[in-house]
Amino acid sequence: MAGHSKWANIKRQKARVDAIKGKIFAKVSREIIVAARSGIPDPVGNFQLRTAIDKAKAAGVPNENIERAIAKGAGKGGDGDELESIRYEGYGAGGVAILIEALTDNRNRTAADLRTAFNKRGGNLGETGCVGWMFEQKGVVTVTGVVDEDELLEALIEGDAEQYELAEIDDEPVADVFTEPTALENLQHILMERGYRVSQTEVRWIPKNTIEVVDSEQARSLVRLMDALEELDDVQSVTANFEMSDELLSLSMV
Repeated sequence: MAGHSKWANIKRQKARVDAIKGKIFAKVSREIIVAARSGIPDPVGNFQLRTAIDKAKAAGVPNENIERAIAKGAGKGGDGDELESIRYEGYGAGGVAILIEALTDNRNRTAADLRTAFNKRGGNLGETGCVGWMFEQKGVVTVTGVVDEDELLEALIEGDAEQYELAEIDDEPVADVFTEPTALENLQHILMERGYRVSQTEVRWIPKNTIEVVDSEQARSLVRLMDALEELDDVQSVTANFEMSDELLSLSMV
């Protein structure tokens, strides 16, 4: 929808990289640790680890931090507490569905922090499964820069992609290409082979349907809630099923 943004694009539009660089470093380092633990600690043979490293490099994480996280994931970087991946679900203002992925070494602390964030901003943390059925996991390759749609379609057919969405983030064209998670590595390879500038590759929760927010108070409440959730140390990603006009988004960020 022209002039409208879904949460994935809203998040990128309002990113304050310099202000939260320390948190970004911590989040991507945790991703690297978990990826290294879940497979071999070698990015050549571990696609999950390779994409986590790519994300870390794009965020400006120093190489020594990346190497330290890989070593920790491989059990060579000190003892440390075991990180556990947990999914939380809840509602924002107006019944908007919110899905949260966290990596934590203390379930009670994380749940308490999330509940506080929800309660203070017009939402509530729900039970597991309360909104999960409204989302599905998809592999997403983000291509940055101007693309020829006919040529892009040819590449997508070859890479078993399902669809794509065009957007503009900070005045730069962006295309999100969607596929099944199992086909993500192959799709990334084909797009890079054809010369596209791949800026991100990830498995992402995608809402099956979206709610358009038109009320300014609801919009402000949602944006503040999403900000509060993403700023929590244990939270890795937040997905919601709302979209709003770019004009309303600008008002909500004031």
